Amino acid sequence: MSVLFLTDERYLNHDPGSFHPESPRRLSAVRSGLRSAGLTDALVSMVPAPALEEDLHSVHDAGMVAALGKICDAAPAAVDADTYVSEGSLTAARLAAGAGLTAIEALQDSHGRLAAAFCAVRPPGHHASAFGSMGFCLFNNVAVAAARLRAGGERVLILDYDAHHGNGTQDIFYSCPDVLYVSMHQHPAYPGTGAVTETGAGAGRGATLNLPFPPGATGDVYLRAWDEVVLPVVERFTPTWLLISAGFDAHRADPLTSMGLSSGDFADLTAAAVKLVGPSKVVAFLEGGYDLEALALSSATCVAALAGEIRHPEASTSGGPGRAVLADAAAVHLAA
Repeated sequence: MSVLFLTDERYLNHDPGSFHPESPRRLSAVRSGLRSAGLTDALVSMVPAPALEEDLHSVHDAGMVAALGKICDAAPAAVDADTYVSEGSLTAARLAAGAGLTAIEALQDSHGRLAAAFCAVRPPGHHASAFGSMGFCLFNNVAVAAARLRAGGERVLILDYDAHHGNGTQDIFYSCPDVLYVSMHQHPAYPGTGAVTETGAGAGRGATLNLPFPPGATGDVYLRAWDEVVLPVVERFTPTWLLISAGFDAHRADPLTSMGLSSGDFADLTAAAVKLVGPSKVVAFLEGGYDLEALALSSATCVAALAGEIRHPEASTSGGPGRAVLADAAAVHLAA
């Protein structure tokens, strides 16, 4: 089946500086990876519409949105110690936040004819909280999409396999019972959140599942965690839509992390996840991934898996640490 592919040339106008790892070249790497993998014919291209103010306010405080606008008006400027904006950043951020909404509408209109959507966006989003931008992220792209689906009565699973914990996404939905947030991330690592004991609050207790893996964790540990811990929780939750924070910085070549995955592992994990919901119910969002060759390979295996094809340009990995995390998570989430 075909995959809806959303991107926009205006994403390239978000330029945090030549020194910065979240470079416009990342989008070129994604496109190159898809071409090299021969996936172009499987894609249906679409330009996203920007998120409206009301869309942003569904997950972000109005004061936060206004403050970011003022910072961008003064560009080039710094939002925090590692998040920078340029003249085109606000437009790019609104388009990134709107990509998921455009994808949802197109998938709903396709009536199952499209397998899924992949949003090749930047800036990334999963660190942006209700009250602030951080960690290369301006608006929380996946959260904006989840809020739209939730408002329509859907039950949303967010799978985040970026190597950094999506603290912003977790915070936004921490008390929400109909958004299940699952994060597989490196610990310790930025931003320092995502402990196994962070499980949600109030009505949302149990709807946050964190798997904080040690450096060097490999694909076999991720898949075992999926089978033994994540699946029982997901099956109890019964999602109707799947959103993926598809960060590829857990790849063993990434310069910002110390994980042990290959592009083949991202294929396996994505393929396992998409089985949970029907066609036209999956949207993936580009998050991290800072080695350009690894990003090209990994984004291609992710998109292929969305289309129903598993590819392994690099072999799946095994033998790394992390099994103790499964026992800890199971004790918290699967105890009778």
